[in-house]
Amino acid sequence: MTLDNDRKRVILGQVGKVHGIKGWLRLNSFTTPPDKILAYARLLGAIEGELQVLEIDQYRRQGETLVVHFKGFDNPETSRSIVGKELSIYAEDLPALDKGSFYWHELEGMEVLNEAGQTFGVIDHLLETGANDVLVVLPIDGSIDDRERLIPYIKGSVIKNIDTEKRRVLVNWEAGYLD
Repeated sequence: MTLDNDRKRVILGQVGKVHGIKGWLRLNSFTTPPDKILAYARLLGAIEGELQVLEIDQYRRQGETLVVHFKGFDNPETSRSIVGKELSIYAEDLPALDKGSFYWHELEGMEVLNEAGQTFGVIDHLLETGANDVLVVLPIDGSIDDRERLIPYIKGSVIKNIDTEKRRVLVNWEAGYLD
């Protein structure tokens, strides 16, 4: 596998604390469900400034916690060197989604405007709330005001259109909602 720092990567998790004396580590997964990260046995991590492959060779669950062993990290000393490191994959290695479905990272940075043509800002990130996901929209130059907006990601009633080419999301959302 040729490692390329310029290719788009998606962060799937972060290495947690050392667990035990054989180099095992806690794994903080950002995937839903959390164990979905285990589908990628080879993850990318920046170690001493260099992008390297970190290969999960064993894993187990301890209650709600994922505990993993990376090939070549066989004691607490070597494992400590990767504690706190972000774990990613190349974006093109993600499974294809159905038409009209998106990964969160694909929505981040898209401009959000309402049906009246008012620009609210860009999607900074999304929140998982249980009922539905929520877009966190931060103002930009050209926004109608300087407010942060939380807009529910409800296709059809709130999210009217997502234009991936123009990187715009059209929403049914009034500028003064919650005033």
